[in-house]
Amino acid sequence: MLNNKITIHIIRFFFLVLAQVLIFNNINFLGFVNPMVYVLFFYWYPVKENKSILLIVSFFFGLTIDFFSDTMAIHTAACLTIAYLRSGIMRFCFGVNYDFQNFKMTSTTTLQQVTFLALLILFHHLIFFSLEIFSFSNLLLILKKVLIVGSATLLLCLLIKSLFSTQKK
Repeated sequence: MLNNKITIHIIRFFFLVLAQVLIFNNINFLGFVNPMVYVLFFYWYPVKENKSILLIVSFFFGLTIDFFSDTMAIHTAACLTIAYLRSGIMRFCFGVNYDFQNFKMTSTTTLQQVTFLALLILFHHLIFFSLEIFSFSNLLLILKKVLIVGSATLLLCLLIKSLFSTQKK
């Protein structure tokens, strides 16, 4: 059972890295919209797993994407930030239910799940575009990119999530 879970995480890791690097990094809609669907990794990561392992995996996850995207550790910084903030975001979205050992993402409402994913994307994109542009004088450009790229990312993440969902309706 444990080997099966680890195998699923490894497959997700490689699938999302390959999808991001080979497909989504090459999308250049409107000249600047490149969806970052790899944020789904943090959505799918198990709730009860060790948070230290999540931080280590996040580092290598972001570093791998940075290596192929030539983005000088910006993805790594954004991944580490949302990995660190993930438990607080979960507590905000799911309330006290998150603290219990029997918590399952599938037992929450769709609105809670979408809110959780949207907040992960929001924080990721705020860090990513702030580091990419790195200028307070371009604050409106940062917010524009966060809003537009974040909306495209959320839309594609919801589509991918629904395609690969094992939840029975």
